[in-house]
Amino acid sequence: MNQDYIKPDKWCIIEEGFDSDNVKSSESIFSIGNGAMGQRANFEETYTGKTFQGSYIAGVYYPDKTRVGWWKNGYPEYFAKVLNAPNWIGIKVFVDGVEFDLAKSKKVSGFRRELNMKEGVYTRSFHAVTSNNIEIEVVVKRFLSLDIDEVGAISYTIKVLNTDAAIIFEPYLDSGITNEDSNWDDKFWNTTNVSSENNRAFIEAHTMKTEFKTCTFMQALVSYEGKEVSGVSAEKTDTIVSLKFEQNVKADESITLTKFGGYTVARNHPNDDLVKVANIRLSEVSELGFKDLLKKQIAAWAAIWEMSDIVIKGDIKAQQGIRFNIFQLNQTYLGTDSRLNIGPKGFTGEKYGGSTYWDTEAYCIPFYMATKDDKVARKLLKYRYNHLEKAIENAKKLGFSNGAALYPMVTMNGEECHNEWEITFEEIHRNGAIAFAIHNYFRYTGDYSYIPEMGLEVLIGISRFWHQRVNLSKAKNKYVMLGVTGPNEYENNVNNNWYTNYLAKWCINYTLTQLEKVKNGYPDDYHRIVGKTKLTDRECGKWKKVATKMYLPYSKEHGVFLQQDGFLDKDLVKVSELPKSDRPINQKWSWDRILRSPYIKQADVLQGFYFFEEDFSTEDLERHFDFYEPFTVHESSLSPCVHSIQAAKLGRMEQAYNFYLRTSRLDLDDYNKEVEEGLHITSMAGTWMSIVEGFGGMRIVNDKLSFKPQIPNQWKTYSFKVNFRNRIIKVKVTAENTTFQLIGTEEVSIRVNGKKVSLYPDELITV
Repeated sequence: MNQDYIKPDKWCIIEEGFDSDNVKSSESIFSIGNGAMGQRANFEETYTGKTFQGSYIAGVYYPDKTRVGWWKNGYPEYFAKVLNAPNWIGIKVFVDGVEFDLAKSKKVSGFRRELNMKEGVYTRSFHAVTSNNIEIEVVVKRFLSLDIDEVGAISYTIKVLNTDAAIIFEPYLDSGITNEDSNWDDKFWNTTNVSSENNRAFIEAHTMKTEFKTCTFMQALVSYEGKEVSGVSAEKTDTIVSLKFEQNVKADESITLTKFGGYTVARNHPNDDLVKVANIRLSEVSELGFKDLLKKQIAAWAAIWEMSDIVIKGDIKAQQGIRFNIFQLNQTYLGTDSRLNIGPKGFTGEKYGGSTYWDTEAYCIPFYMATKDDKVARKLLKYRYNHLEKAIENAKKLGFSNGAALYPMVTMNGEECHNEWEITFEEIHRNGAIAFAIHNYFRYTGDYSYIPEMGLEVLIGISRFWHQRVNLSKAKNKYVMLGVTGPNEYENNVNNNWYTNYLAKWCINYTLTQLEKVKNGYPDDYHRIVGKTKLTDRECGKWKKVATKMYLPYSKEHGVFLQQDGFLDKDLVKVSELPKSDRPINQKWSWDRILRSPYIKQADVLQGFYFFEEDFSTEDLERHFDFYEPFTVHESSLSPCVHSIQAAKLGRMEQAYNFYLRTSRLDLDDYNKEVEEGLHITSMAGTWMSIVEGFGGMRIVNDKLSFKPQIPNQWKTYSFKVNFRNRIIKVKVTAENTTFQLIGTEEVSIRVNGKKVSLYPDELITV
C-alpha cells in the first residue's frame, strides 16, 4: 500500500487519484465527528470494493461476551464494543437504470477527497464513466453539526456530461448492520419500528442487553436546476427504509440531493420522545438549510481554532500534522457531557472497543486544560469519581478488600471489560495515572475544590489498592510488587516494574499529603470522607511504611533504575542492529520472542521521568534516556511524544523534531501500518504536548507558568495559546526571541528561562 498519498497542506487533508488499496485507510483518515457521534469516511453510494463501514454514537455500546480458550477467576465477562450504529448516510444512485458503484465504473478520473479542518467539512469529487457508458461528475459535501450535534448534513450533486440520463436517488436508513470485531457474531441491534412520512424517515432500534434506545432519522430534498423534485416514494423492510426521487437530467445539467440525518438517543431524551425530537431537529435544520447550517459549522470551528490552533511557519508537513491531531481531538470530545470520555480510536474504528483507557489521564487532560478551561478537565475527572464504586468492585473480584479500588484498563461504565489477562490483571499502573491526573489538574488550574469534593475518595481507594498489592520481601527487607505489566507491554508478568513501583510510592505519599491538607482546610469534607471510608490513622501508618520501604530496582553498573528485575538478563541488542525486515516486531515476531527481547514498545521508565521530572536531575534523565531509548521500537502510538519531550529537555532538538514528526504524522503516514483500523486519537494529545511542553518547555514551577522555549531548525516560527487559570497567554517562538501576549484583564507573572517576566493585558513582551 502507498503510505505517502496524503498531500501536504496547511489546513486540509487531501487525497488525489482513486486507488482501491487506499480506501479503508482513507475511511479512517477522513473520518468526521462532533463529540456526540462520528463516522468513517465511507462512500454514501454503494461501493462493492473493500471497505470498513462505521458510524458511531457516543456512549452507546454492547457487552460482547469474552471469547478465550480458558477462563480465569476475576476475568471480565464481556468486552465492551463501541457499536457500529445504524447507517444514515447511505444513498443509492441509479444512472439510466444501472446502480452506480465506483468499484464497477469503467473509468474514474479527477478523484479527490478533502477534509477541510478549518471548517469541519469533508468533500469528495470525481469524474466517472459508469458501466453503461454515461459520464458523470460528482461532488459530495458532508459535515456533522457542532451546533445541533444530533444532526449531520450531506449535499450530493451529480452532473451528467455526455448525454441525457434518468437519475434516481434512493437515500436510506439501515439498522441491519454488524461489527467487524464481533466475538460471537451476535446480533447487536433490535429494530422495533421502521416508518416514513413525506420526505422523512425513521428507524427505532435498541441495543441488545444494554437496551440503549435510539432513533436514526433522515430527511431528503432533491433539486434540479434550482427547482425541487416532487413525487417522493418510500420503501420499507424490517431494517431498511428508503425514499425514492426520479428525474430526467439533460446533458451538462446538475441534480442535487440534500440529506439531513442523525440520531436521537434515550440517554438524552425520554424513551417515547425519540421520533418527536428527531422531527424537531429536522425542522430546525430544514429551516436553516444546508448553506446556513454550514455557515454555523464554520463559525463553530473558528471559535475552537481561535484557542487551540498551533501555527508553524516553514514546515508544511509539521503544520498539517499538528492541525490534524487537534482537529481529531476536538471531533472526539468537546467536554459537554461528563458521562463521556475519549476512546483511543474515537469515532474512527472499532479497535480498543472500550470508552476509555489510562490515556485520558496521562495524555489528554493537559490538552483539554490548556485549550478549553478547567470545567472540561473537571468533567474528565468526575467521570472517574462516578466510577469509584465500580473500581472497588473490580478490585474485590481480584481478591482485594476494605474499599481498595482498581480502575479498569478499558471501560464504558466503570466495569473492567478488557479481555487479555496480562493487561486486565497486571497493567495496574493505570491506577497511578488517575491519581497523577488529580495532582496535575490542581497544579495547572489552581482549583483545589475537586480534591475535598471527589478526588480524595479516589486517592484513598487507589492507595488501599497499592498497600494490598505489595508484599514484604524478607530477602530485600523492602516492599515488592510481583507479576505486573508496565507501560511497556513487550514485558508481561514481570517483577518490580520500576514505573509501577514508583507510581505506587508517589500515590501513597500524595494521598497522605492531601489527607492532611483537607483535614486542616476542609474539616467538614474530611470528617465526611473519613466516616464514609472508615479510614484510620493506623491504616495510614501502614501505607506510609510501604511508601518508605518500596523497592526500586537499580543497576549500579549502568547508573540507572531498571525497568524490571530481569532486564539486564536479556540479550541487550540495540534496535539499530535489527534488520529492517524484522520491523515492526509486533507483526513479524512471535510473542514469545518479543517477551524475551529487550525491546520496549513505549516509554516506561522514561514515562516516570516525564510525570515526576522534579524528582530527578537533567543528568539523571540523560543517563536513562541514553540507556533505554536505543532499545525502544516505538510500536505504541503513546511512545514518540514522551521521547520528543524528553529529547527537547536535553537540548537534542533534531531528535526531538524527528520524534515530533513521527507522533504528529503517525496516522497520516501510517507508521505502524494499521491506520485502516482507525486513528490513534488519545496519542494525538501527546503530539500537542510535544510542541507546548517539549519545544515550548511549558511547566508549572512553584505555582507559576514557566517556559524554556526552543525551536527546531526546520521551523521559522511557531505559536500557541494556553488558558492558564482563566488567563489566556499567546506564545510565539522564533530562533531570535519569544514573545508573550496576555489576553485578559488581570496581569500575571510567568518564568521564562528561569527568570520572572510580568505580563500585562494586551501588551506584547519580547524575551
